[in-house]
Amino acid sequence: MFTTSDENGILNNFANEPNVYYATYPTQQQQRRYLVQGIVAVFLIIGVVAVTLAVS
Repeated sequence: MFTTSDENGILNNFANEPNVYYATYPTQQQQRRYLVQGIVAVFLIIGVVAVTLAVS
């Protein structure tokens, strides 16, 4: 942890900065998994809306 003090003796603590890295493009398998997750989410939302309409 990096610590400094000013002329009044007040301490300032600074957190360590994380290393910066570039994101990698998702592979074909990851893209298919994201597609499946999106489809499941859409059906879940449709189901919730259908239940709320049926109950009301």
